[in-house]
Amino acid sequence: MTLRRPGVTVVGLGPAGPELCNTATLDAIAAHRHTFVRTARHPSVGVMGADVVALDHHYETAETFEEVYAGVVAEVVAAAEAHGTVLYAVPGSPMVAEHTVELLLADVRVDVRLVPALSFVDLAWIRLGIDPLADGVRIVDGRRFPVEAAGERGPLLVAQVDTTEVLADLVASVPDPPEQPVVVLQGLGGPDERILTVAWDDLVTTVVADHLTSLFIPRLAAPVAVELQRFAELVSILRRECPWDADQTHTSLRPHLLEEAHEVLEALDDFDEATGDGSEALEEELGDLLFQVVFHSRIAADDGRFDLADVARGIHDKLRHRHPHVFGDVEAADSGAVLANWDRIKQAEKGRASSLDGIPPTLPALATAQKVIRRAAGVGMAPGVPTVDVPADGDPVGDLLLGMVVAASDAGVDAEEALRGAVARFTAEVRAVEAIAADDGVDLRDAGPEVVAGYRGRGTSTTGHS
Repeated sequence: MTLRRPGVTVVGLGPAGPELCNTATLDAIAAHRHTFVRTARHPSVGVMGADVVALDHHYETAETFEEVYAGVVAEVVAAAEAHGTVLYAVPGSPMVAEHTVELLLADVRVDVRLVPALSFVDLAWIRLGIDPLADGVRIVDGRRFPVEAAGERGPLLVAQVDTTEVLADLVASVPDPPEQPVVVLQGLGGPDERILTVAWDDLVTTVVADHLTSLFIPRLAAPVAVELQRFAELVSILRRECPWDADQTHTSLRPHLLEEAHEVLEALDDFDEATGDGSEALEEELGDLLFQVVFHSRIAADDGRFDLADVARGIHDKLRHRHPHVFGDVEAADSGAVLANWDRIKQAEKGRASSLDGIPPTLPALATAQKVIRRAAGVGMAPGVPTVDVPADGDPVGDLLLGMVVAASDAGVDAEEALRGAVARFTAEVRAVEAIAADDGVDLRDAGPEVVAGYRGRGTSTTGHS
């Protein structure tokens, strides 16, 4: 006997007030005992009744929109499994700019029924006085504008320009501002509806973006990210039609990635910051390195894992999250504070127990030592070895290091292995001290020098260091 799956009825609340909710939506709401709405920030939410469950809390607890959408879907599916059938309401139309509905339709645990509804785009065409088919208008997501509008010149209707940050990122992604002004659409169909014509350069300073903001761009002077798009398409063609490119894997490309990284470093060595001499060589080598990034992304996309857009979005979101002093309310007076915040955030993101976790084991000993010393300094610890006074210009440091290598060679000691052993011993000490402090509920990054020294004394007995 085949059991019927739990059901989710998805309705749209229309683009504005209750007067734009259709009868089918209202009838579906009345027919369900258990009702959910993605957000209570919608003028028609009152038609849902007092017992509706708003899912706004996912916006408050999740760090990314993908996490928000996944959390919303998980809660709706769980409710459907518990009650047999539920109703889920979204702003506008279920199938216009609604990623949660896409996720529900792909979820094999539930059967989904869609109820048609009016969308904000239906009102947009009326207010703009255009036929989107005749004019060839493309609809893009404001949050993905640099990717989804790549190569496009317009006209474009940009939906979900819902924050000042999204608007600023959108404007910044266009290298050559369009001459024609942009039409800003806000609160379509509602009592506070606003339609503004704004010059491109004035968008960020003039428009207060919110969840009901869209833009109509008649024409772009230069396609967004067109060169990167052309390059990505070229790599896709090579992957399909070139036997060598088709044979490559992430593993086979490792030596090429390393080689290209070293060639970038060589170009940087030859580059003059003051005059710009060597710019052409640096540009070329950076292009070769970019090819490696795009190639690896293409291989991953072919395997159904991720693509170049995912890579770009991931690093974009990571950098925003790790710069709270720029995009949040955290203070950072200097580069040292920035690095300390970065390490703290990264350690929390990765769930790392020690500040020394995540250092690549393949790094040369000297590079490893520098990373370990910097991170250890963040928890108030320095290696228990003699220090050397170095002039401010740092010039003699290379000579000192070279002299140590010569002395080690004369003594029959492998300098690389000797340094690696010393770093390993210091690493063990730092980890032991951090573990003891963690057992006491103490974060060494917030502890004073005397507290760190006390824990370090206790850690010495564990590692045998002095």
